[in-house]
Amino acid sequence: MSPEPRHPLLLPEALRVAVVSDAAPGRNGVGAYYQDLMEQLAPELERIVLFSPRVEGGRWRAGLALPLPGDRTQKLCIPNPWALRQALRELAPQVMIVATPGPYGLLGARLAKSLGIPVLAGFHTAFEQLTELYWQGSWRGRLVHRLFDRSHRYLFARSRSVLGNSRDMLELAQRMGAPSTGLIGTPISAEFACTPRRPYGGQLRRVLFAGRLAAEKNLAAVIEAARVHRDMVFSIAGDGPLRRELTDAARACPNLRLLGWLDREALRAEVDDHDLLLLPSHFESFGTIALEAMVRERLVMVSSGCGITQWPELCPGLTIIDPSQSAAEALTQLRARTPAERRERACTAAQVASALNERCLAHWCELLTHTVAQRSTLPSVPPPAVASVLD
Repeated sequence: MSPEPRHPLLLPEALRVAVVSDAAPGRNGVGAYYQDLMEQLAPELERIVLFSPRVEGGRWRAGLALPLPGDRTQKLCIPNPWALRQALRELAPQVMIVATPGPYGLLGARLAKSLGIPVLAGFHTAFEQLTELYWQGSWRGRLVHRLFDRSHRYLFARSRSVLGNSRDMLELAQRMGAPSTGLIGTPISAEFACTPRRPYGGQLRRVLFAGRLAAEKNLAAVIEAARVHRDMVFSIAGDGPLRRELTDAARACPNLRLLGWLDREALRAEVDDHDLLLLPSHFESFGTIALEAMVRERLVMVSSGCGITQWPELCPGLTIIDPSQSAAEALTQLRARTPAERRERACTAAQVASALNERCLAHWCELLTHTVAQRSTLPSVPPPAVASVLD
């Protein structure tokens, strides 16, 4: 079954956009978000360029890449400021999207101000909750929280608007001084949205978790569910600081498999090969993998801490774990449904996810058009080029 064709997007001619991010493409939720957004908007623009670190052959490429304490799978990357400034001058973008409050994002915002480029800031990660989870009540937690707070305030003060994909994130941004805020949807990559999908048959035998292997993902709930439902297969895709603990758990639980980190094509194939996507996170600003599984016509079970549950139009296609129950108990309830009921839920999921993707892209077009219209002057137009990534 092939997804419905996408409606053409309406954007002004010769629009050039810079995206600045500390997240490497596809390495986490933020990296995947802007990779997918660029992929879908690129045919409608003169040029859209991502300035970020990237990973090639397992090696990080950036101006300077430093180890991130507590997680060997991530790096703190610092860009070359002179190279970034020169590249921005050559691109002459009418709009800059700053996705993160790290060295890349903060430098991008500073350069945008000096070059007269309006900034839209993305707010995708609740660092306030992360520091509470990892360093509860410690001096280190207070220090990290203060650094993130100051970084966000610096970025927000230099932005036209702060964009987030849940109301909780926007309320937090407002408390941190955002001049204005806007709710944005989440784009779905062409790999998931446009590849012909295999219809779901109503069975419930194979469960997939995909994401960063970290404390906020509540992977203990996946392990518990595998121990309770011994006749089902549970797969975990991803990498992160909990990899060793999960390896030990998989040895002790025969129906639990570790798949490691997967590229987008391999991850899409695994989603298609499973019946349900399980995301029991303590908190997620959104939960992109859940939306991707929905558009593949698969069952999706998420915790109430996932931002995707704050989108009413998506809820008919979701199974939301009640805060009073475990993921294992929620699975027991879902297994009691008939195959026809489960199939109807999965079909609904594909329909509402596809519709949201269309609205998300149209909304981004409106945001970019409106931001350009507010500018008093435009930079000179450079020669057309294909989107690229700068070290």
